[in-house]
Amino acid sequence: MKRNTPILAALLAVTGAAGAQTVLNVSTWLPPAHGATMAQNQWCEAVEKETKGSVKCNLLPKAVSAPPGTFDAVRDGLADVSFTVDGYTPGRFIFTQVAEFPFLGDSSTATSVAYQRIYDKYFAPLGEHRGVKVLGVFTHGPGIIFTVKQPVTSAADAGKLKFRIGGGNINELSKLMGWNTTLKPATESFELLSTGVMDGTFFPDESLQSMRLSMVKYATTFPGGLYNTSFVFMMNPAKFDALKPEEKAAITKVSGENAARLFAAGWDRTDAASRDIQKTTGVQRQMANEAFVNDVKAKQAQLEDKWVAAAEARGLKNARAVLAEFRAETQKLK
Repeated sequence: MKRNTPILAALLAVTGAAGAQTVLNVSTWLPPAHGATMAQNQWCEAVEKETKGSVKCNLLPKAVSAPPGTFDAVRDGLADVSFTVDGYTPGRFIFTQVAEFPFLGDSSTATSVAYQRIYDKYFAPLGEHRGVKVLGVFTHGPGIIFTVKQPVTSAADAGKLKFRIGGGNINELSKLMGWNTTLKPATESFELLSTGVMDGTFFPDESLQSMRLSMVKYATTFPGGLYNTSFVFMMNPAKFDALKPEEKAAITKVSGENAARLFAAGWDRTDAASRDIQKTTGVQRQMANEAFVNDVKAKQAQLEDKWVAAAEARGLKNARAVLAEFRAETQKLK
């Protein structure tokens, strides 16, 4: 039988192309409809487009680790791509805490993009996230005090209640404020609040919906947020190093500030949607008064001094000037 050589060659070419395709196993510990999960999926779509299909994502149906173990899971190759909260492992990261300070900005976009720029300029060269390939950094929207049974109108009010928090600067600030807080992942919030183990939680707006916290009835907001949370979006370095040069370039192109903007836009969108829902569910919102804000500022000043000393001990020069530059950058992005 005579072989059709052109057809055979075409089939071999297709088979070879499919065989050369790289699949990235992508994990998330947040719900599928969460803004951060959706942003990660959008990043995957951008990677596939930029690589013309030679790199694709496999969205894992279940997280490969609990949130606090995600950094190590990516480092060790249990997942190729994921994101996590730096503050879930207290004491591990120092530079990232600068993105968690109060009163930074009223949107995730302002703080995330400013943070990415400062990270690239000052923090990345010092390698604090060694062990993973950093694809981007970002923050959630402004942090809020949410409570179930009574409003919080002062630092003293907060001192009478028990709160779930996510770690980072807000953990240290709460201690200085004398508040009763417990470090727990966001995913445990529903159980803690629904059973009355905790009276409230510190979260951005979107979390009322993504964590199904319908029991929350009160919200105390702060100008620029009571806190932010620093996230790292990352990839297993061995997986990245194994890519072709053009594939690495494509991933680099859609990462960094582009990735920060993707995650921030997702968070801002879901924050806004949550605020609309809160109007219909009767959540009572109030802005912290000047006395409350000043109480927080007084304690936060101590933490900023502490951060400057710790950051400079890890090799960051002129840390206070870096903090000032970060704050100025967030103002430009408002």
